[in-house]
Amino acid sequence: MNDQVGTTETLLPQDDSSTSIFDATRFKIIAIGVIAALAGLMSGLDIGVVAGALDLFGKEYHASTVALEWVVSSMMAGAAAGALSAGWMSKALGRKHSLIVGGAIFVIGTIGCAMSWSVASMISFRVVMGIAVGISAFTAPLYLSEIASEDARGAMVSTYQLMVTVGIFIAFLSDTYFSYSGNWRWMFGVAGIPAVLFLIGVLFLPYSPRWLMAQGRQKEAKQILLDLRDDPLEAAKEIRAIREQLETKQEGFKLFLTNSNFRRSVALGVMLQMMQQLAGINIVMYYAPNILAAAHFDAQSQMWCTAIIGLVNMLATFVALGLVDRWGRKPILYAGFTVMALGMGVLAMLLQTGMTTQSSQIAAVFLLMIFCAGFAMSAGPLTW
Repeated sequence: MNDQVGTTETLLPQDDSSTSIFDATRFKIIAIGVIAALAGLMSGLDIGVVAGALDLFGKEYHASTVALEWVVSSMMAGAAAGALSAGWMSKALGRKHSLIVGGAIFVIGTIGCAMSWSVASMISFRVVMGIAVGISAFTAPLYLSEIASEDARGAMVSTYQLMVTVGIFIAFLSDTYFSYSGNWRWMFGVAGIPAVLFLIGVLFLPYSPRWLMAQGRQKEAKQILLDLRDDPLEAAKEIRAIREQLETKQEGFKLFLTNSNFRRSVALGVMLQMMQQLAGINIVMYYAPNILAAAHFDAQSQMWCTAIIGLVNMLATFVALGLVDRWGRKPILYAGFTVMALGMGVLAMLLQTGMTTQSSQIAAVFLLMIFCAGFAMSAGPLTW
């Protein structure tokens, strides 16, 4: 390869001893992380908005229960397609350009949903929004992991899930506000604001150093790492590590067939993602008002309690951010899944009783909060 890193001195900046430079570096990496993680905010808005808008949209267009479930699930179909294409896209176009594409598609989908004129058009634009969610769900954590330093990678990647929970909370608040007027179009339309901000912000993001190295643009990769690391020695070490990985012949499918440890790693990754999705969080996020309706809450109380659940979901994610790089992933996952099982199990038993008393209604909200807290502190961010 050309442009080899011969010595660490070739990476040394003019002045690496100033505390102000280190502070500026930390601020820069945080700003980059927040902008990239806004992809998670958009995903969260898409997840949360339909909880409040679904019934209002259904009443206006006299949609059946099956049609409304197509409105909800069509986003998942789009997300699957977006995720399948994101691997190729992030390699061919780069992580930054893939995020730009995802943001642009999200703007189109959001505007389309807000202007929908039928059930079919809503389903179509929900698919478009799903494609954007799939692209961002793949690309944003990948980009964050390649930008972050090794000791902060867990927390940095977890910011994606944090922004998802922020988006869900904002969507629930927005749904609550517009529920008084019944304006479901603005519930969807509000999501377009952060999408536009995300598009503008991504234009100023640096390219992934790893992607640049893979494209042979090694001087650019070095400069970006020097800008993002306090210690030039760390930047030099990272450059060498990336180069060694890229020079190693990739035989993923062959390894899968011949190496049991590799198969085990792949299986664990797939199973963790399945556990995250099958744990029940999507039911709560999409149908929280309906669950609360089954507990005999009135319409406005359903919306406000849903917003409170979204707030707990967001705040509990900070637990994972603070502990992931200190406690480790497995202990937090054990604790989180235990909390989730207890919360949902007791709620299921209560719902069977009919929940006719005020105390049982309060208990239902509390148990939903417990469940969401368990997910947000463990399976939500740590699976990524």
